[in-house]
Amino acid sequence: MSDVPLETSISTAARLPEDAALLAVPFAADLDPPVGLPVPAAALLACYEAKGEAGEIVEVPVARGEAVGRILLYGIGDGSADALRKAGAAVTRRGRGREEITVVPPPGASAAAVAAFTEGALLAAYTFRIGETAPSSRPVASIRLVTGAPGDDGGTGDARETGETGTGDARETGETGTGDATETGETGTAAVESGIARGRAVAGAVALARDLANTPASVKTPAWLAERAAEQGVATRIWDERELRAGGFGGILAVGQGSVSPPRLIQLSYEPEGEATGHVVLVGKGITYDTGGLSLKPTEGMKFMKTDMAGGAVVIAVLGALAALGARVRVTGLVAAAENSFSGTAQRPSDVITQYGGRTVEVLNTDAEGRLVMADALAYADAELNPDVMVDIATLTGAIGIALGKGLGALFASDDGLAAELAGAGEASGERLWRMPLIDDYVPALESSVADLANIEAGSAYGAGSITAALFLREFTGGRPWAHLDIAGVGRSTVDEGLSAKGATGFGVRLLLEWLSGR
Repeated sequence: MSDVPLETSISTAARLPEDAALLAVPFAADLDPPVGLPVPAAALLACYEAKGEAGEIVEVPVARGEAVGRILLYGIGDGSADALRKAGAAVTRRGRGREEITVVPPPGASAAAVAAFTEGALLAAYTFRIGETAPSSRPVASIRLVTGAPGDDGGTGDARETGETGTGDARETGETGTGDATETGETGTAAVESGIARGRAVAGAVALARDLANTPASVKTPAWLAERAAEQGVATRIWDERELRAGGFGGILAVGQGSVSPPRLIQLSYEPEGEATGHVVLVGKGITYDTGGLSLKPTEGMKFMKTDMAGGAVVIAVLGALAALGARVRVTGLVAAAENSFSGTAQRPSDVITQYGGRTVEVLNTDAEGRLVMADALAYADAELNPDVMVDIATLTGAIGIALGKGLGALFASDDGLAAELAGAGEASGERLWRMPLIDDYVPALESSVADLANIEAGSAYGAGSITAALFLREFTGGRPWAHLDIAGVGRSTVDEGLSAKGATGFGVRLLLEWLSGR
């Protein structure tokens, strides 16, 4: 975990304090700020050429007795969930280094709107640093959302607190469910508190996934990752190397055999209260560090490889957050964890391995290792867990980053209905997916002269590395409804802006929680 956990807490205040040093209020093209300003709002916004776009900030000094306070006018755009996430992120980033921001929520203050704003605010507050952080770089310590209308004393006098614990604690303990307000669109205090609870639970899960992926590989062995998974409050089973060998998990063993840190298979099981609406298996790639093996990566290609288990981190974080969101579907998470290293015991190009279930694979490139460990997990899920649906998530191919860039995750699916559900969840959560084709004409690229399959294309007739990788995984799904999310392009960020910090993004947590909590 991060040595500097998230310090930002979020709570409610029943009324707008008169002495707020930093006050954030919403505005849009057709919405005047609901507080007094030193000059007419229209003139002020015209002066700054402010349009009310999502994430736009206008900062105005105001008198606070003998002191000077500040009002942040934050743009909410069209008021959509995506716009409100951007607005929340912008407010938090402007408050960096401050002790507190008082926030007037978006108009209407529905639970869904508050949840989106909270998500954005807390995700923008995320930091991961080993060592001291300069005070000016620290996230705002506290965000207080006003539940009463501006000018209303709230009838209580004192601010009402609802969960002062920051999102760092939310990652470890979980939060209570969001209640009916999120679904009904109820407004008022109950809706604000409900929205905060959901937003904090989701943001906390994303923060956990980021922490796991950002932790250096000198700490993050497969055994360490298994220990963190076991802390998530759901039933856990861990296979060590002896159990993996006895169980026939040849892909996980082959990838991990070059490292001094033995591999693990992690199984997490969430059971909802009452009758489950179905059974979903999530499979995550858990390569705790990827050198490429004997097919060695160049130095530049290795710099971010501590995050090559980002898919596995997403699965762990999602399983830990389902109870807080009241998910009604049964979910089993599988994380195939190994370190892909090089040594005298590492697998070699041209080796033939036997995957779980008996399929043989010729390893033509040891840097195409993620599909080998995930194939074992998928085959096990098909043979032993009898799921209705299987979804895997992985930083699988560099090719997908070239195809889709940094803004879209790739979606491959064997079932049109499943593809539509996941794409819809991606739109709703702000983690957009683009469906890619599973082209059967490319299946011959996986042919081997000595084994059932090859792990990469032997020649150069087909190309399309992300598609052939997905086709390889499909071979181990048993024909069940299945989707593959390739997040290699979106799983890491090189900039600290918006909802993202440099390093792991946690992409996939929000969309999978959106999808699973609605099933």
